[in-house]
Amino acid sequence: MSQLAVRMVDIRKTFPGVVANDQVNLEIYRGEIHALLGENGAGKSTLMNILTGLYQQDKGEVFINDELRNFKSPKDAIEAGIGMVHQNFRLVKPFTVTENVMLGQKKSAFLKLDEAGERINAISSKFGLKVHPKAKIWQLSVGEQQRVEIIKMLYKGTDILILDEPTAVLTPQEVNDLFEILRGMADDGKAIVFITHKMHEVIDFADRITVLRGGLSIKTLLKKETDASELGKLMVGKEFLSGRKNTINTCGDRSLSIKKVSALNDKGLPALSEFSLDICKGEIVGIAGVAGNGQRELSEVITGLRPVTSGNIQLDGTELTKKSIREIIDFGVAFIPEDRHGMGLASNLTVIDNAILKEYRSSQYGSRLLDLKKLREKAQCLVDDFDVKIPNVDCPVKLMSGGNLQKLLLARETSIEPKLVVAVYPIRGLDIGATDFVHNVLIEQKNAGAAVLLISEDLDEIYKMADRIAVMYEGKLMGILSTEDADIGEVGMMMAGARKKEDA
Repeated sequence: MSQLAVRMVDIRKTFPGVVANDQVNLEIYRGEIHALLGENGAGKSTLMNILTGLYQQDKGEVFINDELRNFKSPKDAIEAGIGMVHQNFRLVKPFTVTENVMLGQKKSAFLKLDEAGERINAISSKFGLKVHPKAKIWQLSVGEQQRVEIIKMLYKGTDILILDEPTAVLTPQEVNDLFEILRGMADDGKAIVFITHKMHEVIDFADRITVLRGGLSIKTLLKKETDASELGKLMVGKEFLSGRKNTINTCGDRSLSIKKVSALNDKGLPALSEFSLDICKGEIVGIAGVAGNGQRELSEVITGLRPVTSGNIQLDGTELTKKSIREIIDFGVAFIPEDRHGMGLASNLTVIDNAILKEYRSSQYGSRLLDLKKLREKAQCLVDDFDVKIPNVDCPVKLMSGGNLQKLLLARETSIEPKLVVAVYPIRGLDIGATDFVHNVLIEQKNAGAAVLLISEDLDEIYKMADRIAVMYEGKLMGILSTEDADIGEVGMMMAGARKKEDA
């Protein structure tokens, strides 16, 4: 039998007005990959933050290798051999990849950056995670920053490794490669905790599964004794129906037209290369590809955040290429960015402030001074319509869960009745319930006649939502496929640059 590495007994943790964990019990064994499942707000992150020393429990005990431990800081947890790849990255943006990986190392009085860079390259090559050691963190996409966090934990070689959604930026083959490495680490006696919302990954790769719901530990099961249907019921307390969600053909006239658009990335290197794509009214087109292949730059040139070096973009026959961001917003373009914290919402501002960020200039809220009563009514209306769980509209958004943040962002963006919705990784880090809500909103927009551009690394999401699939690789369009006719093997090869559909 595997050796017990972690035992958390009757853990309770409260915050003002919220019980995050209530008598939670968890056992993690060496030699196993343990999946931790639960909806947003179920208490997963709080529990892992206690294990890694970021929080201290109000009640309960934590045992590491049968020894009672009371971590006062992350330093204590690191010294105990615990490391975590967080969903919200712990990176210093002005520093390079190597400098971030080396932070906290005490093996030498001097940092041997060249040697560290060579080791990072070796780890990157082994995992198929392409990150340049000398790149600055601020130059990297969200997906590339996540790769740095994975490399950082592997570099430290922790004995108890916690991974939060680490496969979000990987191709199907890279996912298999990653879990081969994790399986090898488990076989060597390491304990692996894997937090994910991708049910097929739990079924394919986990040995043991613990489900949390409402701050409680609902059940721990061996993978061989359960299935996706049972896990879905345990997570949300109801039947979860998978399968294709977008089933009605509402495709109309051409709406968005992108013609041979090229653009540079933050490093001044080519990010888009003569990229062309048309989307019709009432159609969802999914962009499949590994993060860092031009998806972020594509979303930014459409929304006016990044200039094009050549080519043009039209929406309903009107040229957008040289328009300002304000003009593009006013013309009916909604944007759900990949970074809901840093770009989508202003974390330190209230729900009211964030709800009216795109409309505060409107005369309906006052000609000279803002009508605070109307602003509050608008925010409350959005909160009610989208079932955003908050104490009140004066609440700072930094206190909200990921699912509620995304609901607020969707509420604000779709309240303008957009002609085009650009959604970039809109369900990243969300649980089943929040994912279903986001998908329903996007389908409602499609059915109302909007063109929807859905950028995702999750092929299951693309198959479920898109009418057509466009595959990107190194800033180029590899091909466009009808979802009904698409083969996952062909899409995977196109994502890896191994095949191009010439009739795209």
